[in-house]
Amino acid sequence: MSTVTIVDAWNGPGARDAELTVVRPADHGLHTHADAGLGRRAFEHWYIDARLDSGHTVVGFLTKRRPEESTRATPSIEIIVYAPDGSKRQVNASFPHDACSFSRDDLAVRIGPNTAHVDRTGDRPVLHVHLAADGVALDLAFHCEIDAWMPGRGETHYGPSDHFGWVVAAPRATVTGTLTLDGVVLEARGIGYSDHNWGSGDMRRIIERWHWGRLYLDDYSMLFANVLTQKRLGHHRSQPVMLARGSEIVLSSGEVEITEGPMVFHPGADREHPRWVQLEVPGQVTLRLDVDRVIDAQDLLAEVPVVRTRLLKPLIRLLVGRPGYFRFDSTFTLTVHEPDGVVTRTGRTLHEMVALH
Repeated sequence: MSTVTIVDAWNGPGARDAELTVVRPADHGLHTHADAGLGRRAFEHWYIDARLDSGHTVVGFLTKRRPEESTRATPSIEIIVYAPDGSKRQVNASFPHDACSFSRDDLAVRIGPNTAHVDRTGDRPVLHVHLAADGVALDLAFHCEIDAWMPGRGETHYGPSDHFGWVVAAPRATVTGTLTLDGVVLEARGIGYSDHNWGSGDMRRIIERWHWGRLYLDDYSMLFANVLTQKRLGHHRSQPVMLARGSEIVLSSGEVEITEGPMVFHPGADREHPRWVQLEVPGQVTLRLDVDRVIDAQDLLAEVPVVRTRLLKPLIRLLVGRPGYFRFDSTFTLTVHEPDGVVTRTGRTLHEMVALH
């Protein structure tokens, strides 16, 4: 039995939001500043991704510090591009602290020449992002179609000092701009997403694994996360789901039942993943994801140089397990219980699983 009190800050009643939290501009700004009392264990990043009409999927991070990084780490950016032929290109760059700035008042991030900021002069916000490194550049505008959202009050607390925060600036956005690859400029149009995470503590000592993803249809949008703590913390699940009909958010809940199918071993991550995953908010919505293709699989220990040696790797496995990352391309079936009947939709979407143990 865990002695750590874990609190998911839902507005209620129960683990859901009868009333949504109004997201303020400051919720998108810097959280991990010194006067928040988080100290050297604080982490924070801003994230974007988009599926483009060209067949490319692009992912970007602006990071103050990752949870797994040294406390001496400098801010960084990362870009991942999945091409239509299935290939992947990943670039990153770090910059000294004096070349970076982070606003507390709203989204206004600068990491070297890379920037993210928001224009709130129109009916809905537009997020502007510029990221560039090693011949890859994203210059994108995210025209928000759904208001910003956070589950409950946006934070899960693991005892008195460790916590994890999540706010979604753009649950769904129309994306415009350019993708540049080695000097070739491609028009970028598609559907995108943007969020922001922050917190304090060593998440590797708290989290066992999580599923995360979303899907977009003409009439519905859905976001989901399912975070499982380690056994010593009671295998607690934080499992927020957001469902929007058109531009209106109609469900924000953590009262979710998750079921996983048979496990399948993947050599790229050197661990197993479920063949399918089902999430259900009883009487309201059910989502089943059937994995058709693993488009990215990483053995996270292989990224640590000292662990690559044949002698050390088995010992490290015994100590920390088999941390791995998966990005899936799946067929989905979405079932929504509407007042006038049950609606079923099918399609394809990307989602991910990270296992830290």
